[in-house]
Amino acid sequence: MDSHTIKHCYPLISSHLPEHSSFAFEAGEVHKTLDTCVAIWEWMTENSFDRKTLILNIGGGVTGDMGGFCASTYKRGIRFINLPTTLLSQVDASVGGKLGIDFKGFKNHIGVFNQPEGVLISEEFLGTLPEPELRSGYAEVIKHGLIRNENYFNSLKTENWQNQSWKDIISVSVGIKREVVEKDPKEEGLRKILNFGHTIGHAVESHYLDTPLHLLHGEAIAIGMVTEGYLSQKFLRLPKEQLEIIQQKLLTVYGKVHIDEKDFEAIIDLCFQDKKNEGNVLNFSLLKRIGECDFNIVVGKEAIIEALKYYNQLEN
Repeated sequence: MDSHTIKHCYPLISSHLPEHSSFAFEAGEVHKTLDTCVAIWEWMTENSFDRKTLILNIGGGVTGDMGGFCASTYKRGIRFINLPTTLLSQVDASVGGKLGIDFKGFKNHIGVFNQPEGVLISEEFLGTLPEPELRSGYAEVIKHGLIRNENYFNSLKTENWQNQSWKDIISVSVGIKREVVEKDPKEEGLRKILNFGHTIGHAVESHYLDTPLHLLHGEAIAIGMVTEGYLSQKFLRLPKEQLEIIQQKLLTVYGKVHIDEKDFEAIIDLCFQDKKNEGNVLNFSLLKRIGECDFNIVVGKEAIIEALKYYNQLEN
């Protein structure tokens, strides 16, 4: 768990756990690194954990990704359970078995596919979250509607969005992701649609990670969904009125960030590190319409610049 989780979430469940040893690392995406993994492996080794040890990862997506990765590689793999405590980790990282860490500024660059023994989800943990973290997770909820379920997307609030039935939302979003992952567990085809908004979004997130403009994952993915919505209209003829609906919902919830044109080249370079790419070709997952997404759409550098400029000129 991280330094936030041990303070706010761990006390809610610690008395219900069997005898155990705990480890906490400093909170934040910037600590999702090999150095933190080394500290975790050292803790496992010092406690003489063997291959029958069970690891419980309590926390958000960083904890689940990194804790699962460390468990999967320690002594060639020990069992782990994830207990996600953020909306983002509950609706996204909790399903699919993707584990890993950031490396040299590239998100999730080192990792494995491995399924946990189980995932325990409770919406009660959402009460421990500051609003920006809840809003960050909400971006993945919106994405699920965009790629797979138009009615779900339309039902999601923009005004007073904090007051919704999170239990129902978690259930629908997990169901959407599970259905896609079960059909394509290793991301060889259909599962790529889950990356809508993430090619540009991850690049923006990575570029600003260590800057004053530091964006949470969902804030960057909101930018990614608007810009990739523009690309969807350009390449797959997403209806203009649907693009306007998408960007209105996202801008209402997330506002708008100005992306300086001097950063465009660096952001595009980071797009080339996206794991969907093949060779030197940028593959995007884009929308045909709200609720229907296609994948392996080749997009050139100039079109990405166009999309970033389009985002910048939008009015909040």
